[in-house]
Amino acid sequence: MTGKALADWVQLDDAGITAALTDREFLYENTATQHFYASGRTRYTAAEPSWGYWRVEDGQYCSQWPPGLGWDCYEVFEDESGTVRWDDPYGNSTMGRPLR
Repeated sequence: MTGKALADWVQLDDAGITAALTDREFLYENTATQHFYASGRTRYTAAEPSWGYWRVEDGQYCSQWPPGLGWDCYEVFEDESGTVRWDDPYGNSTMGRPLR
């Protein structure tokens, strides 16, 4: 985490995750970007773009990245600035700042 107190983050439910991500693009700390399309597609761009799928299920953001068939799911939190944090089941966090 980036020095924010845990109390500064609000966990999002299905509707909150959908509103926070749909048709938005985020900049990650590693300078990669990710766009979440309303169609359920997502594009992660680091050196080259990578296309996957996303959905919201049981209060979590889930993604699938071909050629893999499995879905990985994350709890999602948002702070007052609109920064989003994805927490995996192993205690790892990824944060993204909204670009639009």
